[in-house]
Amino acid sequence: MSQLASSIAPVKESYVDVLIIGAGPAGVMCANALQQAGVSVRIVDKRPVGLAAGQADGCQPRTLEIMQSYGLADKLFKRGEMISKSVFYNPGHNGGIVRTASSGAINAETARWHFGVMLHQGGIEDVFLESMSEQGLEVERSTIPTSLKLSDTRAALDHANSYVATVTLDHLDRVENSTEIVHAKYVLGSDGAHSWTRKALGIDMEGDATGAHSLASCLHSVWGVIDIVPDTDLPDYRCQCFINSAAGRLIIIPRENNLIRLYIQQLSTTELIDPATGRADKSRTSPEKLLRLAQKIIHPYRIAIKDGHISWWTLYTVGQRVATKYSIADRAFIAGDACHTHSPKAGQGLNASMGDTHNLAWKLAYILRSWADMSLLRTYESERRTYAQTLIEFDKKWSKLVAGRPRTEAEENQDGATHEEFIGRVMFTTFGGFTSGVGIRYNSSMIVAAQYQAVASKLIVGERMIPQLFVRAADMCSIELQDLLPADTRFKILVFAGDVSIDSELAQLQKIAEELERPESFLRRFGRGDNGSWKVFDVLCFSSAKQHDVDLFRFPALFRHHWAKVLLDDVDIHGISGGGGYKKYGIDEHAGAMVIVRPDGYVGMVAPLDAMPSINSYFSRFLI
Repeated sequence: MSQLASSIAPVKESYVDVLIIGAGPAGVMCANALQQAGVSVRIVDKRPVGLAAGQADGCQPRTLEIMQSYGLADKLFKRGEMISKSVFYNPGHNGGIVRTASSGAINAETARWHFGVMLHQGGIEDVFLESMSEQGLEVERSTIPTSLKLSDTRAALDHANSYVATVTLDHLDRVENSTEIVHAKYVLGSDGAHSWTRKALGIDMEGDATGAHSLASCLHSVWGVIDIVPDTDLPDYRCQCFINSAAGRLIIIPRENNLIRLYIQQLSTTELIDPATGRADKSRTSPEKLLRLAQKIIHPYRIAIKDGHISWWTLYTVGQRVATKYSIADRAFIAGDACHTHSPKAGQGLNASMGDTHNLAWKLAYILRSWADMSLLRTYESERRTYAQTLIEFDKKWSKLVAGRPRTEAEENQDGATHEEFIGRVMFTTFGGFTSGVGIRYNSSMIVAAQYQAVASKLIVGERMIPQLFVRAADMCSIELQDLLPADTRFKILVFAGDVSIDSELAQLQKIAEELERPESFLRRFGRGDNGSWKVFDVLCFSSAKQHDVDLFRFPALFRHHWAKVLLDDVDIHGISGGGGYKKYGIDEHAGAMVIVRPDGYVGMVAPLDAMPSINSYFSRFLI
């Protein structure tokens, strides 16, 4: 061996369960969830530092619920800006704009929080990064992948814990030993709209691209975005504002630290598009030009930059695309902007991205623990790609309504939306469940079984568990049901037992306890633990009985494995909160029901109390 050869250090090789490429919202959501679940995970990102400003707007109500399930919502509430009100301005008779209507910013009846929280993307990522750091996980920055190879051996791919992915990383911040070969069991690409991972896997995007061939379609969909602390006399500038005037459309989003974000429609767009790429070219405009147009749109009101500082700005075109597939061989996955892109004005990008990996993380954990068949991973694509397709169809309608000229008496504007249609359809009745995220519904699959939907008619199988206050039988304190459903990778078995103050209904509950104790029950076959310490399940019991008629020890021992797991559908001791849960869920107060809530908070199944064989069959489909 030559002296030169002997002086070359061997390339470092390492092993990990899951390698995540990209530390945006989807990546940090997944990394935090997997680390919390005890999975070996690494996350790399090409950026030397995190985002300091700009990008995504903030979190919608469903995303707030998800963050709450990880114990992270409070940080967001403290750091962000809550938006509760929307205001609408339209052209007035004096040539300027006038306020024509207002409404709640969130029109989703079952939302736990009827507001969104606005915080720049880096601030939201920081909430996850802090949680990860507390658990010993850091993003490896200034690191890029240069090659990705998946095993083509069927035996290896079928073995859930085999290292089938080989990824070469280049650590850009190292002078020596900068190359590393990582052997991973699973790879996630959450590396943005121009995803290296997606391209390396050979996955195509389909839909409305913003390439040169679609230049004509881009000319009416260019928007400028600018974040500033404003000096303005517009009275509603701390509300979400939809402003339409002869000079164009403007959307105002209040933000943290006294900032506001302006979305400014560009009516003269030909000079803003690079004809070679079909994309908006930021160098062809400036923040000053964007602000001058905003000033024209809000006349007779004025707006300027209060401190002369522009926090962030950009220019973009609207394009709606979705990946043709979300995974390769159930081993390499893509998430977030890597697999779907759409307009940012409905506030869905970051929220959809985080929803992707919230859906995926628990499934990866189950496979890595050998708790479930690998076919469970296929539900990631079937659920989230279907959702993305629906999102893009929604986004096309939303973008058209938001960007289009209002309908007027003039013939040329007869295709536009009336003011009433804009408020009625957009803000927010038709789209309210979608924009808030609480109306997302997954179709029937091995983990979504709706054959008994009628026993809980208002608790839709495939949708997230609706929030509701119940009271604990032990101390009569009210507690939010969603707070009993942490993202701890366990299925929650909610037994709505009817009125246990009635002997016959108590007997029915005792029978259920006996069935759950049998060797063939799902709790015994798949629970992986003794009563009260199951790794796969948590069991909670809800009775329609009133507090004066029962106490904790009225319930069979199985259901009071912990005193806080037995609850009543009654008001608290002060008569302030709680009650009405059975009615809200469409469950008969005496017949009761069993509700299976997945680890991600979505209802997997509802069933009558006497349908234990069907529940056993449900879990037998995918648990091992």
